[in-house]
Amino acid sequence: MESLAPSDDREPRFHAPPVPLTADGRPRRVGVEVEFIGLPVRAAADALAAAFGGLVREEDAHAWHLEASAIGDLTVELDVQHVHPHRAQQHPLPRLSPPASARLGAALSPFVPRELITAPLRLDALHRVDHAVGVLREAGARGRGITPFGALGLHFNIALPDLGPHTLACLLKAFLVLEPQLRDDPHPDVVARLFAPPAYPPAYVEKVLSPDYWPDEEAFAEDYLADNPTRRRSLDLLPLLLHRDPEGIAPRLTDKVGKREVLHYRLPLACVGEPGWSVAADWNRWVAVERLAADPAALDAACRTALAGRPVLAADV
Repeated sequence: MESLAPSDDREPRFHAPPVPLTADGRPRRVGVEVEFIGLPVRAAADALAAAFGGLVREEDAHAWHLEASAIGDLTVELDVQHVHPHRAQQHPLPRLSPPASARLGAALSPFVPRELITAPLRLDALHRVDHAVGVLREAGARGRGITPFGALGLHFNIALPDLGPHTLACLLKAFLVLEPQLRDDPHPDVVARLFAPPAYPPAYVEKVLSPDYWPDEEAFAEDYLADNPTRRRSLDLLPLLLHRDPEGIAPRLTDKVGKREVLHYRLPLACVGEPGWSVAADWNRWVAVERLAADPAALDAACRTALAGRPVLAADV
């Protein structure tokens, strides 16, 4: 199986997707978000700057940017919107002043995760996320998936090979076929599974897996929104749909959503505090989805198997 080789053969291997370029011939990219606890955001930004160079810039008391580092632009922030006063509001609460936001963030810090956010990376640079996680761990970052206040998330923001409805339908079909395995593999215990986003409604899954379900762009969005007006899905398509049609989509959403030309793949358990933890295993599970989506015969057979109520494993397709 082809891999995206890291710089050291002892490091985890990142599998390559079957389509590495976008429709216009550019290398595909993926942004990564990793949540952790324990280390203050400014200390985290300083640790990353010491390791990778670059310029540390303050956005507010609880959001710091590292620009032009050896692994690209990074952000470390407290993962709650209300403490970032200079950003566009996506909630109905009154805007807080910077001093009030700083005080609120200080009060919430013991309970709210911090988040490492990368700029979009080339696929062959994904191993650099592990390097950044290692730096944060050495500096005091903690987290083993679950805290007393919830799960620590790992998210991939994945640029598509192309934006056509056929490609999107193939990827969604493949994801729905493999989602039961994707939920079980990284967190087989029942308690951990409770933190995963809710599964797609069964009727929607049956509709999408139907052999004749190949909607145009408008029908795809209409069907998705009818059953999934929330971002709480493991594969969240709302940022992409909102990017395509902000005026038509935004009034129908029940959650705050930022428009982005990516697939937003949400996983519930990041383990920054666990020595040797890597984002490679979760990335490689996603690549299994793309491999199935790129094989029409295998995808059709897998959809029929899933509709018959039989499990489909990535190793079998």
